[in-house]
Amino acid sequence: MPIDSREKIVLFIDGANLYATSKAIGIDIDYRRLLAEFSAKAYLLRANYYTALIEDQEYSSIRPLIDWLDYNGFTVVTKPAKEFTDAAGRRKIKGNMDIELCVDALELAPYYDHMVLFSGDGDFTALVAALQRKGKRVTVVSTLTTSTPMISDDLRRQADFFMDVADLAKSVGRPPSARPVAAPVVGVAEE
Repeated sequence: MPIDSREKIVLFIDGANLYATSKAIGIDIDYRRLLAEFSAKAYLLRANYYTALIEDQEYSSIRPLIDWLDYNGFTVVTKPAKEFTDAAGRRKIKGNMDIELCVDALELAPYYDHMVLFSGDGDFTALVAALQRKGKRVTVVSTLTTSTPMISDDLRRQADFFMDVADLAKSVGRPPSARPVAAPVVGVAEE
């Protein structure tokens, strides 16, 4: 692991990108173990998770994860997703969090030594270069194990270090079928 135990580190997680990457390699990320893994390696200053939410849905499948992260050591940054119809008449949802992640990473830069970016999005190449000019080290976490890599070549080349989610999954992953079963809510009768 390229992280020095004397460093102050931050985790910046592009939620949609990490979800797509972990799904592509057939694992779920255990976020409790992810925090423990990085906390054991250095001083973990902050763990930010970025995702867009569809506001008009009564129930969102990501809401339980967002709530859990928010109560368990992560700073969750969300914004409403935008819905539009493309030229072919298909309903599309757009929820890009790149700008929010970049602004936060640059604002926090004076307080950390090493950023761990969970994304393969090439749009972050300029951010990585800017942080390096400020003397920061950057590890990018994505994967090369899928038939088409989930990480941009430019981003991987720019980063100081690359960590494959497939390798990280050995300590923080679990098969999708191994999700913990939710305990029944106390005081609610089950049928």
